[in-house]
Amino acid sequence: MTTVSDDNGDEFVPSELPIPFSLLPDNATVGNTGLEIGGCSVAELAAEHGTPLFIYDEDHLRARAREAVEAFGPGVAYASKAFLCTAMAKLVHEEGMDIDVSTAGEFHIATAAGVPPQNLIFHGNNKSMEELRQVITAGVNRIIVDSFDELDRLDALHAEGLPVPNVLLRITPGVEAHTHEFIATGRDDSKFGFTVSTGLAAKAIERAQGSASMNLKGIHAHIGSQVFRVDSFAKSAEVIAAVGEPYGLPEVSVGGGLGVPYVIGEEGSTITQWANVVHDALDAAGVTAHVTAEPGRSIAASAAITVYEIGTIKPLDGIRTYVAVDGGMSDNPRPVLYGSGYEAFLPGRPEAARDLRVRIVGKHCESGDVLVREAQIPADAQVGDLLATPVTGAYGHSMGSNYNAVTRPPVVFCAGGEARVVVRRETLDDLLARDV
Repeated sequence: MTTVSDDNGDEFVPSELPIPFSLLPDNATVGNTGLEIGGCSVAELAAEHGTPLFIYDEDHLRARAREAVEAFGPGVAYASKAFLCTAMAKLVHEEGMDIDVSTAGEFHIATAAGVPPQNLIFHGNNKSMEELRQVITAGVNRIIVDSFDELDRLDALHAEGLPVPNVLLRITPGVEAHTHEFIATGRDDSKFGFTVSTGLAAKAIERAQGSASMNLKGIHAHIGSQVFRVDSFAKSAEVIAAVGEPYGLPEVSVGGGLGVPYVIGEEGSTITQWANVVHDALDAAGVTAHVTAEPGRSIAASAAITVYEIGTIKPLDGIRTYVAVDGGMSDNPRPVLYGSGYEAFLPGRPEAARDLRVRIVGKHCESGDVLVREAQIPADAQVGDLLATPVTGAYGHSMGSNYNAVTRPPVVFCAGGEARVVVRRETLDDLLARDV
């Protein structure tokens, strides 16, 4: 049988079995109209709001946020790049998380949601003077400093009379995360951070500790995204401990990147299991600093599905069958960027056998506009059926685009049988809003 590779390069065999509920949101059930999420019928939501449509299980999001706070304690920050809108910012803030933002835009959305700047962590490998000026003036909780140029900018802003910010230094630990090269960030050859192996990390710590322009609180490291081997986090923690120990820094952040299963056969650790590995490694190294982290994907990814409508089914004898849906790389670019694997199913019949091998493609003018390269769906699927891909709560909406002038989908949160639109569908007039 044909094998397929996921974004870590691991091979798996697409399954003819029904979609496993382990890949669906926590509160996914089967009702009279098929799949329900948070007590809301997917079919009814699609009829009301159209497709494509992002549907989130709100209680799933809240449960993961609470687990992160319980596992890492105060200061654990939601990595907003995974999925951000004002409703999501409010949700994680209500559950006790800080928020990691990396641009003026993410900072603006979070503060517009009512999140105080003192609950925001500001990231980025190339922060502008204006961005730094804005967040320092607002009183941001922490700035994660990424380069010597940024240290120079903080010196210049201090000379302007701005308040002295609290900072962490991002180090590059030289740890192999066993993930796609585009999302591996902890290797020495990285655009991020101060490299440990070259001595730059030590130089940066010494400069920051001796500077009047900043309060150095600790160090930060992030080894990559979609990391399944938690021993990689333990190795990173050991490097962090060794780098920071001589300086007695009170804080350590191990970043994020915990892997989430997308296809049958993948197995991931829970946030709690990840935290235990990190805490054990740092305890063994004698680290007494406060340890925190920045989970994003592990909070949001499996909380949502994307629902499409099948528009064409094109069998090519002896080659393959193409199934085209009314979305594509504009609402999920991960398969194009990383070769990411996904499952697919019909939400009207989630318990049906998936006995037909197909390639699910989008509507964009690109041969590479592929959502699921080797998918299994029921053989009697028809044009007009709803088709869904699970585990799309992270890096779908946030990485979406208007390619081919396609309007971006709405986002609906469901809980207790009630659905609320938190991001409306774009209109055609929205596409003209910035034209002059």
